[in-house]
Amino acid sequence: MNATIKDIARRLDISYATVSRALNDCYGVHPKTKEKILKMAHEMNYHPNAIARGLVSRRTETIGLVIPDITNPFFPEVARGIEDRAEEKGYSVFLCNTNWEQDREARYLSLLRKKQVDGVILAPVSDKSPLVNEQGESSIPLVFVSEARRGLGKSYVTIDNVQGGYIATKHLIQKGYKRISFFGAVEDELTSNERYQGFAAAMKEAGLKEMKKFVRFGDYRLNTGAKLIKGMIDKGDYPDAVFAVNDFFALSVIQGIRESGLSIPGDIAVIGFDDIPFASFPEIQLTTIAQPKYQMGRIAADILLEQINNKSVAEKKEIVLETELIERKTA
Repeated sequence: MNATIKDIARRLDISYATVSRALNDCYGVHPKTKEKILKMAHEMNYHPNAIARGLVSRRTETIGLVIPDITNPFFPEVARGIEDRAEEKGYSVFLCNTNWEQDREARYLSLLRKKQVDGVILAPVSDKSPLVNEQGESSIPLVFVSEARRGLGKSYVTIDNVQGGYIATKHLIQKGYKRISFFGAVEDELTSNERYQGFAAAMKEAGLKEMKKFVRFGDYRLNTGAKLIKGMIDKGDYPDAVFAVNDFFALSVIQGIRESGLSIPGDIAVIGFDDIPFASFPEIQLTTIAQPKYQMGRIAADILLEQINNKSVAEKKEIVLETELIERKTA
């Protein structure tokens, strides 16, 4: 059984209040007495009870992070930024992976509230996810990361997806491609829709016809991109370039093109979005749109911790970071 403050107090014949003040680094304890208490706590292998401390302070020094896909290398980079910043501030992070399922997302959000985390950082599954359209103040400090609808009066850290989609498509157009396909995620997914808006704007600006047969939506499963492009190739009616909604999708497209015996970018060019570590591998060399993943996580953690520690004065913050074209060999 773990030693308690009362056990230490009895062993030293010191009041419970004095031991508590010493262990919590409060004023009013003589230095020599404090040294004696800390030494005894170490000898008795005392560890503070986080639950009990939380009941007193109304803080658990924990935050929840809810992301849709831990297998996509984009999200671990964001998570690393969040965790690094949280640890610097003395907080621990509970990571929840929703696997792009709204029901699971709702269950995790409910669980985190029951666990009394001090706040939540959420990368929502879609525009219809819980809390995305919730009106008024949330019962818990909340920051959206990566995906967030504007104008809801809630804090978020994201990138300009419309601009990123425009830059990606304009790059393909400037390279001379005209039959350009957009491969997106489920149609109610906000990030995918915003990147599509940028795609459509660049096509319109260049006077190119946006062919609906080349605009496809799927899911984020590993083989979705390959299935989409192989279906087009098998019919003999395929684009000369593909803008995939993210790098994970783009890698699947590359696989499908190569399995069909076509070359990249000779037959079909490919551009992705995110600049995940795999994108720069020598055998891949994916042209992509980079976003500051780690920085995004750190900023989201900073905003959430400010909300937690200054609830009465914390303002809602809407941070939109810039993207950058990384040109490699696939487009």
